[in-house]
Amino acid sequence: MGHGVPELVLELNGQTWTLDPSRSYTLGRDPQGDVVLEDARVSWRHAIVRWSGRSWVIEDQGSTNGTFVQGQRVHQMEVGPGSAVHLGNAADGPRLMFGAAAAASGDLYSAQTALAAQGQAQPVQHQQHQQQPAAGWAHQAAQAPQPQAYQQPPQQGGWQQQHQQPPHAQQHAQPPQHQQPHIPQQAAAPAGQPAAGTGGAPPVYGDRSPTSFHQMAVGRVMRIGRALENELVVADLQVSRHHAEFRATGDGRFEIVDLGSHNGTYVNGQPVSRQIIGPQDIVGVGHSTFRLVGDRLEEFVDTGDVSFSARHLTVTVDGGKQILKDVSFGVPEKSLIAVIGPSGSGKSTLLKALTGYRPANQGDVLYDNRNLYKQFAELRQRIGLVPQDDILHKELSVRKALRYAAKLRFPGDTAPAEREARIDEVLRELKLDIHKDKKVTSLSGGQRKRVSVALELLTKPSLIFLDEPTSGLDPGMDRDVMQLLRGLADDGRTVLVVTHSVAELALCDKLLVMAPGGSVAYFGPPEEALNFFGYETWADVFSAFENYRDYDWAGRWKGSQHYQMYAADIDAVAPQQVTPQVVKPPKPQSWGSQLWTLMRRYCSVIASDRGFLALMVILPAVLGGVSCVIPSDFGLGAPARGHFNQDAGTIMLILAVGMCFSGAANSVRELIKERVIYERERAVGLSRSAYLMSKVIVLGVITAFQGVIICAIGFSVRKLPETGLIVKNAPAVELCLMIIALGITSMMIGLVISSLVKTAEKTMPLLVMYAIVQVVFTGIMFKIYNSPGIEQFAWLMPSRWAVAGTATTLDLSHIMAPMDRSNPTSTDQLWQHTAGQWSIDLVVLLLLGVACGFAVARLLRRHEPEVMRK
Repeated sequence: MGHGVPELVLELNGQTWTLDPSRSYTLGRDPQGDVVLEDARVSWRHAIVRWSGRSWVIEDQGSTNGTFVQGQRVHQMEVGPGSAVHLGNAADGPRLMFGAAAAASGDLYSAQTALAAQGQAQPVQHQQHQQQPAAGWAHQAAQAPQPQAYQQPPQQGGWQQQHQQPPHAQQHAQPPQHQQPHIPQQAAAPAGQPAAGTGGAPPVYGDRSPTSFHQMAVGRVMRIGRALENELVVADLQVSRHHAEFRATGDGRFEIVDLGSHNGTYVNGQPVSRQIIGPQDIVGVGHSTFRLVGDRLEEFVDTGDVSFSARHLTVTVDGGKQILKDVSFGVPEKSLIAVIGPSGSGKSTLLKALTGYRPANQGDVLYDNRNLYKQFAELRQRIGLVPQDDILHKELSVRKALRYAAKLRFPGDTAPAEREARIDEVLRELKLDIHKDKKVTSLSGGQRKRVSVALELLTKPSLIFLDEPTSGLDPGMDRDVMQLLRGLADDGRTVLVVTHSVAELALCDKLLVMAPGGSVAYFGPPEEALNFFGYETWADVFSAFENYRDYDWAGRWKGSQHYQMYAADIDAVAPQQVTPQVVKPPKPQSWGSQLWTLMRRYCSVIASDRGFLALMVILPAVLGGVSCVIPSDFGLGAPARGHFNQDAGTIMLILAVGMCFSGAANSVRELIKERVIYERERAVGLSRSAYLMSKVIVLGVITAFQGVIICAIGFSVRKLPETGLIVKNAPAVELCLMIIALGITSMMIGLVISSLVKTAEKTMPLLVMYAIVQVVFTGIMFKIYNSPGIEQFAWLMPSRWAVAGTATTLDLSHIMAPMDRSNPTSTDQLWQHTAGQWSIDLVVLLLLGVACGFAVARLLRRHEPEVMRK
């Protein structure tokens, strides 16, 4: 043993081993190993402990259940006196304790040994052999601000100087002294700036130690990806098979080069294709981040143990009204936080601000000390959001719904077997495997909410937000859902739930109570909340909010002991003024792949709805059949001498208006009923144009099929001209093409209506209104041509051009009686019996449909996360 190399003592189950730096030690169930553990969770050869030349390290050997330090799974970690390591399970797996040998316990290790004796074992910091602070959160009473009674008003204009205390509010008991505020240790450092103790580098996951290290060499290319042939394998389905490369430059520096990955490569939260990196830069790939320190690469894997905080969030709407006022709070990792409050307290606004959907006008949202608004492009992949409405198609089975979601969210090079394995894993975790082949619509409310959560868990988010997940559920299901969320937090995620239910708040770690007007009335443990307000029930608290809306609830909160204990340090930090990042979201799938997946999913939804399938056939058949009721002695042929066939125009009017109604009815509900689904999928990279085109193509095919049915029935009993203008031997084809084009344009107008309305109930009155307007402006009922104003307005009506197109084929200008009795020789220019006029009528009709498509695309932007709009 060389001079100065410290021996290390390993303790396990009362046994001790003095480790010699000249050799390595194997740990596992292998009887031939150096340290044998009889625990099924421990792998055969689980880990080794060795001297690396400058420090002792423990290195996981690819174990099944992992090696954990301070609850975090690690691949390689420096250890020293005072370190504690768990094998196989972060909480109760076999615990290894490390201490200094008696001969080597000099001043270097004395402090660590004392800490170990007090049960405060800490892993050794890289290259410094000093204890590492607890990850991200302070738990030491010395750092807690001294509580002061909330009765004491602030020095300048406190709440007691402005308002009287509401009736029945009692002075709450002093909080237990042993409970300390959960405030990030790095809270005082502005996001993105070096934090104390990090050697000048920006904080990555607080002060957590790297998950693993990778040696860099000049002239060497290190490729990152999911495939095993990469030099740096990242087992993450958010990562492409060959994602990016670290390359050495000629001047000794390194650069990161994206290899056309699906979810992007990020440097300091910004997407890049190629960039030189330095020690201050953080490279993000999937759930992993990398930092170059000297000649080696430090990897940090986001396993869900992240802190989260909001600072001074303020949202102002048009007119200067603040609907969210100076909201600040901070929560530790693996926490369940409930947000409650009366209507109008800004809960939904807060949720949008916390997720980046609608960034606050002022303030910061910090994801483990990284500014969410500034680095939204990367961090959005770590956030799951479950809206109040289900984010899946209820007509599909559970497995099929998750399969389509996985297809859209995972990279295009993900194998079907990889997606299926992840789906099965999530189904087992949420106990949905027994329901996987059932239709979502057949599940109970609580089970459907589990499926929505399962959809979000596919990509392993570290933060999960839920909006009213227990709305409409009975008390039993309410409890089941809250217990599910408690389990998600215990498994290593931070969960924030907005709820109206107060029955299961005891399951939460922290409770945020919002007051009318969007300010914080309380933040802290749920068991202390009622005592803080001085009421016995939450009904009394909410009544007080309603009866005393002008009361300074926020001032009361900031003057309380609870505020000093749970929020003062967070609130004291001035927020950065950060311009929200406007991003073009990377697309996990190519545009064509997304379109194909969306079309397949839409067809599956339609095929599972037998009622819609029946209506799709019955509606055009009835509309076509109605036209057969009209008698016509002369059919649709040329008039006899002195006679006109007025019925010909009436027949075409009925067929055209029937197609208008049928086409618009197909689409008028399609966007509004999927609005919540679209909002969520757009946030994770869905292409707006691919989504719209999937609707247009599938609904267009259905509408064309209906047009054929209407024409086949409507023309089957009619005498048609012997020749057409374009299709010489088949005039019925010309007529059918014009009717189908009318149906497709009407279908596009239906999409416009669907994108405009706020509720599905409003679509039917607008559909009826649209059909009636089309009847009026066909040009059959009265003279439209040569009528200033009316003629120009009629140019915007699809029925005007469609009826004109059929009139050119049938030569209705001569078959029907003249529209202008004062001038019988005048005719409608759009009805001219020429091939050129027929083509113009068809082209203009289709252009109206294209214009509607552009309008729908613009209207869809209103339902996307504001920070992502282009």
